[in-house]
Amino acid sequence: MDFIKTTEQDSNYNHLEQMNINELLININNEDKTVPIAVEKVIPQIEKLVKVIVSQLKQGGRLFYIGAGTSGRLGILDASECPPTFGVPHELVIGIIAGGDSAIRKAVEFAEDSISQGWEDLKIHKICNKDVVIGIAASGTTPYVISTLDACNKHNIITGCITCNSNSPLSLTAKFPIEVIVGPEFVTGSSRMKAGTAQKLVLNMITTTTMIQLGHIKGNKMVDMQLSNNKLVDRGVRMIMNELDITQEEAQKLLTKYGNVRTSIKSYNNES
Repeated sequence: MDFIKTTEQDSNYNHLEQMNINELLININNEDKTVPIAVEKVIPQIEKLVKVIVSQLKQGGRLFYIGAGTSGRLGILDASECPPTFGVPHELVIGIIAGGDSAIRKAVEFAEDSISQGWEDLKIHKICNKDVVIGIAASGTTPYVISTLDACNKHNIITGCITCNSNSPLSLTAKFPIEVIVGPEFVTGSSRMKAGTAQKLVLNMITTTTMIQLGHIKGNKMVDMQLSNNKLVDRGVRMIMNELDITQEEAQKLLTKYGNVRTSIKSYNNES
């Protein structure tokens, strides 16, 4: 099958500059509505990758995201939210972007074209065959990402990918590819839009499902979350109150003493 970049095909809309604000917003929203449907179609692909991630993390492995530009930033965003949400170490889910941390805010020219730097970036983290590496690239053609997954394959490290084109070089390189075909962007080629939204949805699904499988959620609550601000402390107090059917004052004392929702609940039950 020939490889066609649908993410680069002409928009379904033209003369955007002639549309008024309301028309632009409605048309962008109409395009965005198609993204969850595209994600739904690839749930079997996502499931295969999540199963292997859960298995590897249970054996002491880590999850790496690697990408360039918007894709790299989305990976870093998802990785950075795992410790506060699920109470896991910062080293469990790691996001890496072409060009290094400075590229999170400002594009680093030609960083995505390197065919060696990605593997070097992984080596800094002492990558090993317990780990899983997911390459993220809307186009599926980013050299930095493809070359990194190729190196991982050669070192028997499990690889996955999230891309928005079918039969791309990245998909053919990854052992567990996820292809969310969102079609042409509203602004031709602007893959930060539908493609970026699709990638974010898939990333949410991967880490949330993984963390639930690893036991970091009780019922539907983030019992392992880090209490890093007053809002989260208040949430923790309410969780303890509801779980144990105790007063706010009692819940506050427990949380102050143990510093963690799960530990507070467990200690109270053990003492009762």
